[in-house]
This record gives sequence, C-alpha cells and structure tokens, in this order.
Amino acid sequence: MSVCLLVSEDDPHKPIQLHHQQPVTLGRGPETKIKDKKCSREQVELRADCNRGFITVKQLGVNPTNVDGVVVGKGNQVSVKPGQRLYLVNQQYPYTVRFTEDTPTPRSAAEKSKPSKRAHRMSSEGNGEKSSEHHRMSDDSPPPKKTLPSGSDKPESAGHWSQGLKVSMQDPKMQVYKDDRVVVIKDKYPKARYHWLVLPWDSISSLKALRSVHVELLKHMQRVGDQMLQQCPDAHKLRFRLGYHAIPSMRYRCLHPDWLLMRGGRGLSRMQCLGCLFLFSHVHLHVISQDFDSPCLKNKKHWNSFTTDYFVESRDVIAMLEHDGKVTVKEGTSELLKLPLRCHLCRQEQPTIPKLKEHLKTHLPS
Repeated sequence: MSVCLLVSEDDPHKPIQLHHQQPVTLGRGPETKIKDKKCSREQVELRADCNRGFITVKQLGVNPTNVDGVVVGKGNQVSVKPGQRLYLVNQQYPYTVRFTEDTPTPRSAAEKSKPSKRAHRMSSEGNGEKSSEHHRMSDDSPPPKKTLPSGSDKPESAGHWSQGLKVSMQDPKMQVYKDDRVVVIKDKYPKARYHWLVLPWDSISSLKALRSVHVELLKHMQRVGDQMLQQCPDAHKLRFRLGYHAIPSMRYRCLHPDWLLMRGGRGLSRMQCLGCLFLFSHVHLHVISQDFDSPCLKNKKHWNSFTTDYFVESRDVIAMLEHDGKVTVKEGTSELLKLPLRCHLCRQEQPTIPKLKEHLKTHLPS
C-alpha cells in the first residue's frame, strides 16, 4: 500500500507521514517549524486516502489556508492531489503531496556499524503496567520472538506482527468484512471459538477519546458485529457478547534506533513510532463467543478482561456517549484483572486456568 508524505517546499523539516484515513492536525509548532503566530497551532486537519491518491484538507484556523491560490475557508475542506500546492496560511509555507510505496529504507554501512540507542518503552493511556519488550498484535497477545528493527539487514515480511493492528486492518487476507467506515478481522490470538475485532478506519485511541460525534460510528460498529453473528454457523447454540475493554491492553516498546514521538493535538491522535508506522492503540469492538474454548486463553488477565466489568458492553458505551458525551472508566478498573477465577456462567471459583477450562467443558453445548 502507498504511503503519503507531506513535503515542505521551504524544506525546514523532514516530510510528514500521513497514514490512510487517519486525521492529522498541523499548524504552528515543532512538526512544521512554523513560528508565525498568524498560523494557528491547529491550522489544518489532514486525512490521506492512500488508495485513491489524494488528501483532504480542512481549515481549522482563522487565517486562510490556500490550495493553488484558492482559499479553503474555516470549517471547509478540499482535496489536494500530487502536483497541487498547499499553503498552510496566508499564501505562505507551501507543501506538496507525494505518494510512495511502503518499503523500509535501507541503512548505510556507517549507520549499521553504529550501536543502537536504548529501546524506548511506552504504554497506552490508562495502563500503568510495564510495557512488553516487543510489539503486541492484539489485546493480551503473547510476546513474539525478538526481531531486528526495520531497516536492518534482514527484511520483514508484509503483515509482520511488529506492525500490529494497522497492517492487519489493511491486509485482505485478514479482513472478514469491510466498508467505508469499519473493517472486521479475526483476532490473531482468539480467546474463544469465535473472536472478531471490529475496527474503525478513523484513528481513535481509547474509550476515553470517544465523544458524542462518535455515536453513529459506534452504532454502525454494533450493527456490523450483529451481522457477524448472523453469518456464524454456530450462532444458534453459542452465546455472544459485543463490547470493549475499558482500558486498552496493547503495549509497545520500540526497537528502532531512530524514532520520533508525535503527541495528540500537534501530530497524530496518539503516539507513533515513524520507524515502524505502528499506532499504540486503536479502539476496537470485540465480538466474542462465550464458550472461551481456545488455547490462546492462558492466564487470569485474559479471563477477567472478558468476564468482569473490565469488559464494557457495546450498548452501554453507546448509551454513555448519548447521555454524557463521553465514556467514563471507573477508578480501579485495572484491579478487576486480578480477581479470582470464577466461571462466568455459574460463578464457581476455580484455582487455576487448566481447572477452569475443564470446568467450562461442562457448560459447552453438545
């Protein structure tokens, strides 16, 4: 898939990466090197369509943004294609759009000989636990074997786990369903016989980032999840739940020697390592059967994340947004992951995961 670059013609900084259908807000600040106070800190919102080869530009600031001399106007948006020139404000700070293939950039021999800097460890919002030493593909996925960073001697295959949910969303082999708003993929480490993830194309980092404007999107995600159940051959004999984890459990430690951190409001909606193009977290709706018959369900955290109030029903999230305009995550929610192992059906406590799995077999439909 192509990658979109926003290239400054004044060349005060490196090209800015724009990812497919992910909004990026730019203006005065360190990303653009612009210090002109006539340029708002949030002057424009950009969204790339890497499939069709253009970006949409929405003017947010008071002073005019121009495309080939035509004023966009505050609150309006226009399309910009390669060959056109975007002036961020007042016919100044020109940028052009360029689409290139998403391939790793080889390092020079001199760069390869330099020792790598210490890997940086970061966590998703609201998760105080230490990061895994590797990229994580999906909620609670097991840590994979260590690999070389992108740009090293050994190339990575397309769709490698280190590029996470973003690559899975774009990979036709992983997609079960897609439309212009969402994509459905199978969880790579399913915690039950049937376990799908419904992900919006828009980049939304967590439940805490949701607002009233997202209500229709979440209702659409709910409808798509319901459609998955209608197509499931075992839907008549298995119970399903649709919901979200209260706190994103995807964690990340960047292994790249060269990285750039971009924060919400001045760059991407979350944080991102530009070396591997991996978003730290992305809101996703779990559609999961309640048999929990899966070898990937391995520990107490896995179990409690789906069988306690840590798992928030989709309809409850929508109701909170409609009533309060936001989703409230109760304080101490992370402690629910430490609760004893209890059967979600009969509430009988079990001492270990193997014992719990044996017990669950007694509830499986014949």
